Amino acid sequence: MRTTNKQTAEELKQFGQQWDKAIENNDALEIGKFMAEDWVIVGTDGGITSKSDFLNFIKSDDLLHNKMDFEERRVEVYENTGVVTSKGISSGTYKGEPFHFFEWSTNVYIRKDSHWLCVHTMLTPAKE
Repeated sequence: MRTTNKQTAEELKQFGQQWDKAIENNDALEIGKFMAEDWVIVGTDGGITSKSDFLNFIKSDDLLHNKMDFEERRVEVYENTGVVTSKGISSGTYKGEPFHFFEWSTNVYIRKDSHWLCVHTMLTPAKE
């Protein structure tokens, strides 16, 4: 049952913005605090990356972000689960090669011990 209220939606928006900032700062320890242990990301290339692999890419400097600028377009809450769909830009370098993506990002969050954790991220190319 959908239970979205303005306060909870704002919590999730702020959570996402803080997570984007941690990613932009390339701080693997801080980034990991936003993710559940079983978090995965489905990238625009169709691959699936685990939390540990994602964080290891950042720790090794293989993956460096210089911009994470997303605008939340849709926030829905279903009891202790939140679904946030955003649209924006992710840019940086991967193994020394620059990247710049304009994409949709859908994140699924769970509320655990009174705070949110992301369990799944899905990226989809978007039209600018």
